Amino acid sequence: MSDIKILWVDDEIDLLKPHILFLEKKGYNVTTCNNGQDAIDIFDDQNFDIVFLDENMPGLSGLETLAEIKEKKSATPVIMITKSEEEYIMEEAIGSKIADYLIKPVNPNQILLSLKKNLDHSRLVSEKTTLDYQKEFRKIAMDMAMVNSYEDWVELYKKLLFWEIELENIEDQSMVEILESQKVEANSQFGKFIEKNYEKWFAAEEGRPYLSHEIFRKLVVPEIRKKDKPILFVVIDNLRYDQWKAFESVVNNHYKLEKETSYFAILPTATQYARNAIFSGLTPLEMEKNFPQYWKNDVDEGGKNLYEAEFLTEQLKRLRIDIKQEYYKITNFKDGKKLVDNFKALKSNDLTTVVYNFVDMLSHAKTEMEVVKELASNDKAYRSLTLSWFKNSPLLEIIQQAQQLGFKLILTTDHGTINCKNPSKVIGDKQTSLNLRYKTGRSLTYEDKDVYAVKDPKKIGLPAINMSSSFIFAKNDLFLAYVNNFNHYVSYYRNTYQHGGISLEEMIVPFLVFNPK
Repeated sequence: MSDIKILWVDDEIDLLKPHILFLEKKGYNVTTCNNGQDAIDIFDDQNFDIVFLDENMPGLSGLETLAEIKEKKSATPVIMITKSEEEYIMEEAIGSKIADYLIKPVNPNQILLSLKKNLDHSRLVSEKTTLDYQKEFRKIAMDMAMVNSYEDWVELYKKLLFWEIELENIEDQSMVEILESQKVEANSQFGKFIEKNYEKWFAAEEGRPYLSHEIFRKLVVPEIRKKDKPILFVVIDNLRYDQWKAFESVVNNHYKLEKETSYFAILPTATQYARNAIFSGLTPLEMEKNFPQYWKNDVDEGGKNLYEAEFLTEQLKRLRIDIKQEYYKITNFKDGKKLVDNFKALKSNDLTTVVYNFVDMLSHAKTEMEVVKELASNDKAYRSLTLSWFKNSPLLEIIQQAQQLGFKLILTTDHGTINCKNPSKVIGDKQTSLNLRYKTGRSLTYEDKDVYAVKDPKKIGLPAINMSSSFIFAKNDLFLAYVNNFNHYVSYYRNTYQHGGISLEEMIVPFLVFNPK
C-alpha cells in the first residue's frame, strides 16, 4: 500500500466515489469530508501529503478553507477543483500558491496526473533527465572530437551547461560525475584549440569570434545608432555563462531578450586587461602605446582599472559618436542604492554605463573566507549564491527602474572564472606577476603541457614589461603555484575561483540585448 495520504474535500463527495476507488486501487490512501470546517479539523489531526479542495462549498468556501490550510502547513500542496471558470477565482487561487487548478468535471486520469506532477515530480524528472543525458552523452563525446571552430566550441559549451543545470537536482549523482568528466575533457581540448588559433585571431578579421576590444564598436554602437531608446549598458564583473543562466528568469520578468551573442574574453582573462579592452576599444598593447597615462602593467603600483570612464569617452570620440552618456562603477551596496535613488535622473542620457563588481568580490571572498568557501563549495552552489545576491541586489532594482523608464538593456561581462583544483609548479623572479592563472615576467620556468606560452606578447596584443618578457596562461583547472612555499599555495588556493587563464568558463561569455516588456 502506498504511503501517500490524500485529503479530498467536496460537498458532493459521494458523487466522486468512482474517482476515490480508482486512486485506492492505485495504492493511495484517501480521506474524505464534505465541508471546509471538518477539513480543517481533520487536517489539524493528521498529516497529509496533498489536498484536493472543492472551491464552491456551503459554509466555508474553498478559498477560505485554502487560507486556513496554508496558514497551518504552507508546504502541503493543495489542488483546487471547481466548476467555475471565472478568472478572478483562478487568480485568487493561484495567488494563494495552489499546486494545481482543475475544472469540473474531472476524470480519474486528470487526478492521477496532477498527483504525479506534484508528488512524483522530482523523481520522474530525475529519471527522465538521467535517461536523456545518457542518450546525449555519446553525441557530446562525438561532437567534442569533431570541434573545429570557435562557433562549435560555443555550441558545445552551451550544451554542457544545459546538461549541468538539468542534472543539478537529480538523485543519481553518478551522472553529475560523468558530466564533470566531460567538462574536464572539453577544457583540455579547448586549451589546445586556443593554443593553435589564438594568435591567428590577431592577424585576421575573418573566421574568428568577437573579442573584448571589439564588442563596444561592433555590438553596442549599432544599438546606440538606432536612437530608439535610452540604453543601460551593464557590465557585471567576472560573470560566467552558467551564473547568467541562474538569474536569467528574474531579468525575463522585466525584459524580453532580443539578441544573444557569445564573445571571447581576451587573454589574460583578467579585469585589468579584458575590461579595459571593452571600454577603450583597444588591445592592451594599443592602450599602453596610445594612453600611457591610463595604462598600468601588472608590476606597476596603483589601481589597474581607474580610467574606464576616460577610456570609454575616448572611444566614443574616436568613433565620432556625440551622445549624452554617464559611467558608474558600483563596488558596494551603498553605491548601488545611491544609483537606485537617483536613476530617474538618467532618463535623458543616450547611454548609461554601469560596471557592477559583486561577483568578482564573491570569487575573491571564497578564497579568503571560510564561510564563503562553505556557501560556494562547487559550481552548483556558486550559481545559487549568485542568484540569491541578484534577487536582493540594487542591480535588480536598477534594472526594474530601467524597464519602467523604457530603457533598452545591454548586459554582459568582461570574463568568467573557473574553480581551480590542481596546482602546476612555476618559478619566476621578483618581477613576475602574481596572478594564479597567468604569469608575465622575464625568467619563467613552468610545465610546458600545463600552459599556453607566448614568447612574443605583441603577437596577441599584449605589452611586454621589458624586452625579454613572456606570458604563460594556465589551461584546464590548474593554478600556478610557486615552488617556494608550494604546500601553502596548494592548501590555500585549491578549490577557489580564479581567472586569467584559458577555459571555457573564463573565455566564452554572454553579450545580451533586451527590450523592456
